[in-house]
Amino acid sequence: MTDVISLMDIDEENDNRPNNKGKNVVVPAPTPDTRATPWVEKYRPQSLDDVAAHRDIVETIDRLSSGNRLPHLLLYGPPGTGKTSTVLALARKLYGNQMQNMILELNASDARGIDVVRQQIQDFASTQSISFGPKSGVKLVLLDEADAMTKDAQFALLIEKYTKSTRFALIGNNVNKIIPALQSRCTRFRFAPLDAVHVTERLRHVIKAEGLDVPENGLKALVRLSNGDMRKALNILQSTHMASQQITEEAVYLCTGNPLPKDIEQISYWLLNESFATSYKRISEIKTRKGLAIVDIVREVTMFVFKIKMPPDVRVPLIDEMANIEYRLSLACNDKLQLGSLVSAFTRARASLVAAAK
Repeated sequence: MTDVISLMDIDEENDNRPNNKGKNVVVPAPTPDTRATPWVEKYRPQSLDDVAAHRDIVETIDRLSSGNRLPHLLLYGPPGTGKTSTVLALARKLYGNQMQNMILELNASDARGIDVVRQQIQDFASTQSISFGPKSGVKLVLLDEADAMTKDAQFALLIEKYTKSTRFALIGNNVNKIIPALQSRCTRFRFAPLDAVHVTERLRHVIKAEGLDVPENGLKALVRLSNGDMRKALNILQSTHMASQQITEEAVYLCTGNPLPKDIEQISYWLLNESFATSYKRISEIKTRKGLAIVDIVREVTMFVFKIKMPPDVRVPLIDEMANIEYRLSLACNDKLQLGSLVSAFTRARASLVAAAK
């Protein structure tokens, strides 16, 4: 008589998977791909000691927090100068592993109305804080881009009402857009654009960590185009790396769409030596061929004018006119008309130079 084989016997014999009946199966979280992480976040300073510049400000904030005398903070200045990184590094020092429970981080440009102040901020600030041994029991509200908040929301903030349990850190680019009532309740720190030395040092650290091929001219191009903005420098470095194996000066300028220095020298030569018609034609041709923006040409030529020897009575009107051209371009004025204005400005400057030489 043939034995009867049940399906249960087959499953038990062939299925090597663990029996998880009646148990909660925990699926391990996928390992994050660090290659896809923006370098701005990947290399953000994790402690106050890692902040690249503004050591006087960082050390002052560090001393205040160490002495349990942390005031409300107002950090302002151009973008990419370390304002948010400094506050986040401070929060890690104060709260450690409890940081997520003790800090409320809001981007005020997205959540900038009075309803956000009345609901999220006041609900968080009014609850009792918890002390974690040596860690601070004072909570922290981080308002990034606070200068984008409406005036009504700023008046409703009432930071002094929650001083016993909460500290506020306001971060913005333009301090004049923050009402005086808030400014007077905060300790103000201005973050200036980073020095080229600090930008270069941080870029070298990232280049070494990522194993990049960056010659010296490429590094100088990154520092120059960043204009003291570390966030911009890292973004340009990463985007150029994705587009080119070797991050040369030309690769950096091509990736960002900025005119190459040699192109600006050539354009400046035409403006200073050629006739109106010739200059206009050649600049139009190089602009079309290389896909340059007239506003970038004007900005770079302005910087070139500062470097060459020229009498002040000629230089000042020329720079003023180029500033007016750049302003008109920001208002979407016609590119061809503004290019004509640029060539005309240099034609008048050249005539003044010739007259002065005689």
